[in-house]
Amino acid sequence: MSARELVVLGTASQVPTRHRNHNGYLLRWDGDGLLFDPGEGTQRQMLRAGVAAHDIDRICVTHFHGDHSLGLAGVIQRINLDKVPHPVAAHYPASGQRFFERLRYATAYRETVPLTERPIEGEGGVIARTPAYTLETARLSHPVESYGYRLIEPDGRRILPERLAALGIRGADIGRLQRDGTLERDGRTIALEEVSEARPGQRFAFVMDTRLCDGAYALAQGCDLLVIESTFLDEDEPLAVEYGHLTAGQAARLATDAGVRHLVLTHFSQRYGDPCDFERQARAAGFEGELTVAQDLMTVAVPKRR
Repeated sequence: MSARELVVLGTASQVPTRHRNHNGYLLRWDGDGLLFDPGEGTQRQMLRAGVAAHDIDRICVTHFHGDHSLGLAGVIQRINLDKVPHPVAAHYPASGQRFFERLRYATAYRETVPLTERPIEGEGGVIARTPAYTLETARLSHPVESYGYRLIEPDGRRILPERLAALGIRGADIGRLQRDGTLERDGRTIALEEVSEARPGQRFAFVMDTRLCDGAYALAQGCDLLVIESTFLDEDEPLAVEYGHLTAGQAARLATDAGVRHLVLTHFSQRYGDPCDFERQARAAGFEGELTVAQDLMTVAVPKRR
């Protein structure tokens, strides 16, 4: 069964807490699974959340701070231990190649699964294309090189049954019209546009450790679901700027400006005890869409199409 949903494996920033594991997020997108920023403990969180190694098709690392990458060793070894039956791609900043290699080969194990390394350089851009989506990346602003990710579904068309019925189109002819774009019927050519309407593709973005920057805005633009860090509350904005992070209010204003439908805040500093404070500040900043303050092991559905 196809699904589009985010499985949250961990939500802590640099230091995990009793209730928050280091980062880790699996995006289920129909038949594909994209694992973002597997921090320490991700393999165990996968077990608790019902995520199998077989679910992973891509690993996407934003940067090589430990809370975003120390789980790579265990996840990669688990992929090989379970003999995942498909190749896996790994995307990460090229400047961290030595860190990726150290984590990939941290201990001895038998390699049974092809793992393709696809390092990212420069300002980013398109890094993968499949029939179901295009995967893009953009440079962020953090003390170490960091990239965010955006998944874009191709635009399509939605069939309108009432128009099909009015023209007497049914059965196999519907499939021919969708496949070929036109259909000859009763002496005239019927175009797909006559019996359908435009269906914008859905968009998902993953924006981790960063200050406000052009890359963060570009990734978030028009997203149905945006997962974004909000390490600090607004009163600690000077710390956020110093260490290359966002506050709840900054993340919310960015999402508002970008037209985001569902905002997921995550990557919280251990200094804060009440997660409701992040929601209050995001609302006070003017975000009016659907809002989730992420918790470990929760699942967040991608919103239904517009």
